[in-house]
Amino acid sequence: MVKNVRRPAGDPAGADSAKTVLRDAHAVRIIGGMWKRSKLPVGNSPGLRPTPDRVRETLFNWLGQDLRGWRCIDVFAGTGALGFEAASRGASEVLLVEQDRALVEQLQAQRLRLEAGAVTVLRGDAVLVLRQQAVASVDLVFLDPPFDSLLYDAAVQAAVAAMAPDGYLYLEAARPWSAQRVAGHGLVLQRQLKAGAVVAHLLKKQSAPHA
Repeated sequence: MVKNVRRPAGDPAGADSAKTVLRDAHAVRIIGGMWKRSKLPVGNSPGLRPTPDRVRETLFNWLGQDLRGWRCIDVFAGTGALGFEAASRGASEVLLVEQDRALVEQLQAQRLRLEAGAVTVLRGDAVLVLRQQAVASVDLVFLDPPFDSLLYDAAVQAAVAAMAPDGYLYLEAARPWSAQRVAGHGLVLQRQLKAGAVVAHLLKKQSAPHA
């Protein structure tokens, strides 16, 4: 609800201002690349939790601003903020996977609005779609399940199989993953950030031991 918006009677500019406040309260912005400052709507789906701007900015600083040629997959895509951010920075292929029908329709609408030819939207089960990816075919996996999900380990395991040898896995969780849990999936922790209720992890495959 928009409160305390005062305007003279019949002032259309004031009406537009009130609508802008309402729209901004239900949107996130792409923060870099060709679609910088473009808004992505945030739906009312239960558990939908877009990655905060500060975390996305830090993540893409870690990765480098130029993702040209990268193949990315954003499962549990939600608003698509992570995947669209990657495409905005030049990723050549971005697959957005979401199970909620209304969110899928919203993602499709944003893909058309941005004319995002590198982006594909797929309605489906996140873990199953990851398992269907060709081995070592993905440069960057975004993994941000609902915090109360029991799918974390299964999703990470499927993501690791899909990751290229020098690929990255971005993982959001409610608490830090231990080094033992990370190593159990054949990964190493590159970077970590806590921002409010979100703990962001940037993970990479362990290097194969030299013969």
